[in-house]
Amino acid sequence: MRHVLLIDLADDADAIARYEAWHAAGALPPEIGASIRAADIRAMDIYRSGNRLVMIMETGPDHHPAAKAAADRADPAVRAWEERMDGVQRPLPWAAPDAKWTPASPIFSLDDQP
Repeated sequence: MRHVLLIDLADDADAIARYEAWHAAGALPPEIGASIRAADIRAMDIYRSGNRLVMIMETGPDHHPAAKAAADRADPAVRAWEERMDGVQRPLPWAAPDAKWTPASPIFSLDDQP
């Protein structure tokens, strides 16, 4: 299953540079990558335009968002990572009150077109 999520970064060049450095190839703490993979998240890509981020995730049948959230709350490494991200990420204005990343709704698929 594909998930598309959005969030903003602080509109600050230094914050954006830090975020990109934290996500550069090989920079992700191993515990964070292991946590993502353990939740049956099979692929994850993040794109940036200005200070807007778009995350595309491909998940398998064993991915359960509530279970992932509970595991994250219990994992000190993930909590520390999320606290770091909280310093530069900004939920979208229309995000749910306790949400960080906001899901996008699909409106077009070439597969549905003649």
